[in-house]
Order: sequence, then structure tokens, then C-alpha cells
Amino acid sequence: MALSFTSSSSTLSSTSLFSRLASSTDTKASQIGYLRNLDRSNGVVNLSQRRSLVRPIINAVSQRNDSIVPLAATIVAHEVEEKEKEENYDELATSLENASPLEIMDKALEKFGTDIAIAFSGAEDVALIEYAHLTGRPYRVFSLDTGRLNPETYRLFDAVEKHYGIHIEYMFPDAVEVQALVRTKGLFSFYEDGHQECCRVRKVRPLRRALKGLKAWITGQRKDQSPGTRSEVPVVQVDPVFEGLDGGVGSLVKWNPVANVKGNDIWNFLRTMNVPVNSLHSQGYVSIGCEPCTRPVLPGQHEREGRWWWEDAKAKECGLHKGNIREEDIANLNGNGVAQANGHAAVADIFNTQNVVSLSRPGIENLAKLENRQEPWLVVLYAPWCPFCQAMEESYVDLADKLAGSGVKVGKFRADGEQKEFAKSELELGSFPTILFFPKHSSRLIKYPSEKRDVDSLIAFVNALR
Repeated sequence: MALSFTSSSSTLSSTSLFSRLASSTDTKASQIGYLRNLDRSNGVVNLSQRRSLVRPIINAVSQRNDSIVPLAATIVAHEVEEKEKEENYDELATSLENASPLEIMDKALEKFGTDIAIAFSGAEDVALIEYAHLTGRPYRVFSLDTGRLNPETYRLFDAVEKHYGIHIEYMFPDAVEVQALVRTKGLFSFYEDGHQECCRVRKVRPLRRALKGLKAWITGQRKDQSPGTRSEVPVVQVDPVFEGLDGGVGSLVKWNPVANVKGNDIWNFLRTMNVPVNSLHSQGYVSIGCEPCTRPVLPGQHEREGRWWWEDAKAKECGLHKGNIREEDIANLNGNGVAQANGHAAVADIFNTQNVVSLSRPGIENLAKLENRQEPWLVVLYAPWCPFCQAMEESYVDLADKLAGSGVKVGKFRADGEQKEFAKSELELGSFPTILFFPKHSSRLIKYPSEKRDVDSLIAFVNALR
């Protein structure tokens, strides 16, 4: 991975972020890969003293394909610099909790200089690059090319490079490892045995190599992306999984400037700043990964449900951010994705409204056995920790309100934990959520076949059967 920097020709000696903002639109330095010695008046950064040295790229275009990857991935520090005072990142995260993404980005770039880079793949990451550009500071961007990306994603990479005048530092999987995986298990083994092995070869290991050349990295994680695994993402933390330039636990810092930003606000920012975005978003794609593992989301679905849709919600991470799940939660997982505390579920229940009947195990067993029901029932099999169940909560509650007094009962049955095997064998549970219709005057149950979970689609299903 070669080092590629954008460097603004605007004066960076001011200690005021806003004075840099005024000059951040100046012409970029013409020589990519070359850094001037930047001595800021506050003495925070002197890039000539950084441990990661950057060699000038004399012919950036002709050397780009050959030199960009190896440098950043294998860089070795030859100078000995004074050990910096250890930072308490828990305290720093608390102090920045209410800060804007721009402030957080500025703090990250100020603190780590050339030893930090933005991980780029999607919409949130374009926002990160825009924030970095607005600070007026030099910044680096890297991306993982898995070899299985959509053509639209590659076009986005090219558009971003041209828009910001930068070279993205691409990281690729090891060819021998990919060859062994494909020859042994085929091109689409992840549909059969899960995506983790493929992601480990194509994403996690290349990322590990990239991060070994850094002291910190910047991600586009948001708390609302995946409530099951990202709800407690801080704006800055010591990376719990990967190692950095100095090696060992605690050698890498992870910054998440948009952790507290909602998805809609990200998109409002992107539209306002008129920056490049992936054209797949206009086709219903929200969270975009590799082509075989990504599809558009449907009405009522959570944005992460378009990723690895054949797997349970608990598997919706590729391994890049597996440290999001707290250690105490991992230790208490009961095998069904439910964290237990003293034997009780540690998550709040959902679908709580007077028009949704909560069914117990005996209750749903009786309902399933009735051969002469007086009223039809619509029942959701759910797990309160499941982000996809959470995503459909509003529409399901709205549906229950609309059906109140119509003669159709609306219920819910918590089918995780010790109830999961029963739900699989007796209630056709495949994944969460599963929606069932119990017709009037019949013992047969009918499984809702669609993944559209908006009110109109669910009402159409009910009306067709009652």
C-alpha cells in the first residue's frame, strides 16, 4: 500500500480550525506523495519527525499501480522519537461526545498527522473525506479491493479520486490465499457455510496489513447502522482488535467521527456538499459490500439486511469491526444472539402496544393446534435484539392499530433463546423476523413469503387470506 496524501497549499499555521476552512479550497500541492515540513505555531505537529516517512513519487501516474500498495503496508520506522504521553481515550471520547464530525475529524488529523488514514468504501466514508478536506489538513485514504466489488463501486473510487485530487491507497487480498479458497470450496462457498471465511481472506487480512503501517484509522461507523453490534460505538477508542505501527495491544486508535450521526443526516450532508456517491444507492442499496453479498433493501427492512441476507442478524459483521460487541456480552451469549444478565434478557422488548397480544409458549401452541379458530391471527416470531425486528417495529405496530376492531388479531411470540428450536420445528422459523398468518376455521399456518415489511404490503397479505 503506497502512501498517497492530499496537501492543501493553504497556510496551516493558524491554530483556528475556521481559518483553515476559509483557505481549504486553495489549489492542491502539485506533487502527490510529497509532504512539506509543517511546523504549526502550537507545536502539535511536525511531520518531518513522524515515524512513517514518505518518499516522493516522482511520476505519480506511471508508478501508481506498482508502488501504492507496498509502501504503506511495509513501512518501517528508522528514527526513534520521544514516546508520546499516553492518552486516556475513554476520557477523550467523553469530551468529544457532543462534538461535530468536523471537530472530531480535525482533532484526529491534528493528533496523528501522517500516521492516520480514512478507511473508504461507502457513503459515510465520502462524508469522512469531505470533513477531512474541510479541515485543510493533509489526509490519507485507503480502501480494500476484495476483487468482488460492484462495477459501480469502482466507478465511485475513480470519481472520488478526481473530485478531491487524491490517490486512494488500495489494499488487495493475498492471491495465494484467494486461489486456495476458491479452488477448495468454489466461488460461492459463503452461501453454504457463512461469509466469515471469505471476508477473512478478502477483507480482514488485507486490513490487518494496512493498519500495521498506521497509528490510527478513521471509520464511518454509525450507532444506528446495526443496533445489535454498533449501538455503543464511541467517537474514539483504542482499537480492540487490530494492532498498529508500534505493535501490541493498544497500539492502534480508532476514530468514528460520525458515530452519533443519523443516516438521514449523512445523506443531507452529502447532497448539500454535492460530492460523489455510489450510483447503487439510487437503486435501493443502502449498505454496500461485495457484489455477491449485497442486495437492495425492501420497505420495512433495516439497512444492514441487504448484507449477507441468508444469515442470522448476529452474523452481520464481516470482521472489520468485530470488537463492537462488548466482551461481557460475548461471554454471556447464549448461542442465539441474546445477551443474558443473571438469566434474564439484557435487551428491552419491542412491539409494545395494547393492540399486539404477547403470546406465551402454551398460548401459541394452542393457537397452532386450533382447528376451528373464531378469528384469524397475524403473529410475528421475533427477537428483541434483532436489528431487523427493530426496523419493522414501527410498521408492525401501525398495522396492529389499523387492524384493531377488524376481526384480525395481531400477536407476537419471542422465539429466540430456549424457544428457538421449538419455533424452527413447529412454526417454520427461518430467520428473524418471521411473520405467520393463522386463518379462521383452519389449523394450517401460512408463512408470509415476502421481505417487504411495510404496512401496505402486510395489509395486502392479510386481506388476501382472511
